[in-house]
Amino acid sequence: MNHDCDQHLRLRLPRHPRSVARAREALWGLMSAPGDRDLPGDLGDTAALLLSELVTNALRHGSPPGREIVVTVHRADGLLRLEVEDAGDSLPRPRTPDPIDECGRGLALVAALADDWGVAPRQGPGKRVWVTLKAP
Repeated sequence: MNHDCDQHLRLRLPRHPRSVARAREALWGLMSAPGDRDLPGDLGDTAALLLSELVTNALRHGSPPGREIVVTVHRADGLLRLEVEDAGDSLPRPRTPDPIDECGRGLALVAALADDWGVAPRQGPGKRVWVTLKAP
């Protein structure tokens, strides 16, 4: 990537399980555009995993039926920021699942792998969940 420019992607996705893969594919497409420097392997894998977790959470817990989610990816100044917006009112909270639980570890994974993460209001109903990674 040229340091004088940045990379940006905004994608509206339906409330459908295939949206997780579509978000990942869009991320990889942006990060491997001709003339840009790819993310290092581990960082690209981490970004794809984090984006998958955020989209999955928005689909499972955030967005009401019939509403879209919005994915934004922005890379500039040595940072990669991933955002997922949904129209749901509930705020994400890390929890401690029982060892036999099959889900409930997503935000713990996000907290462990991201350099920073949080939740912010968005225009209209709902919220924006974001993560940042240092991306040289």
